[in-house]
Amino acid sequence: MSEIGYVAAREMKIGFRNPWAYSFTALFALFMLSLLLINAQGYVKGYSGSSSTMLNLALYLLPLMALMLGSFSLTGEKEEGNWELLSTYPLGTWAFLTGKYIGLSAVLLAIVAFGFGLSGAAGWLLGGGFDVSTYRQLLVFSVSLSLFFLGAAMLVGTIARNRWQALTIAVGVWFFAVIAWPSILIAALGMMPYPWIKPAVTALTFLNPAELTRLFTVVKLGGGSTLGPEYYNWMVWIRSPWGTAVFLGVMMVWIGLALAVAYSLWERGRGRD
Repeated sequence: MSEIGYVAAREMKIGFRNPWAYSFTALFALFMLSLLLINAQGYVKGYSGSSSTMLNLALYLLPLMALMLGSFSLTGEKEEGNWELLSTYPLGTWAFLTGKYIGLSAVLLAIVAFGFGLSGAAGWLLGGGFDVSTYRQLLVFSVSLSLFFLGAAMLVGTIARNRWQALTIAVGVWFFAVIAWPSILIAALGMMPYPWIKPAVTALTFLNPAELTRLFTVVKLGGGSTLGPEYYNWMVWIRSPWGTAVFLGVMMVWIGLALAVAYSLWERGRGRD
């Protein structure tokens, strides 16, 4: 087995034994079933109040889940001395971080798949819930959101020295990207000259994976008009045939950069040790 495969398999074994993972699984499945009961009278198709509610709930829960599981995994290696033990083996830092990311991705995707699978099966039995295409798009949204913020979690876990620091930084990142972002964006744009606003919105949106993923999903569900004409016109690239490919490319670049920065910081700390 390769170095990356070994670390990924080890991480999956630890992750599926982690009580936090089962707590998040139960919580995610609970709110998915709650949404199903709300829409048990019929199928929901496209962007609506129900799909918007699900988007917002996933937007609050999944980034925090990914940030905590990912950062705690890395800081746990430092606190428990496992990294010193692993360092005695011919294990490279890049293989360590990549294996961690792959293993944790499997755990997070299992949590998301369980929540969607349980609610989907219940909806099929009750004859209600979300339309298949809408359900698929919401699943893509949840998976993308988890993978984006797991990349950020690798960086948080690298910076933090212990779990308490990781918790503080993770909650700060989550609050900034999810809760405070609209207010910060409006305040920042209000101080700019009008010709700068559109380029600034473009750049800032690509820097925030939560906002980028939310806008991508809203437009794909047919709710782009709710964003306003300026935003909707800028989001024309999402509706194009290459919109999904661009989004996936941005996601890969974003995660790759997060892992690259984490690798650089981890290597610097390893050299000092």
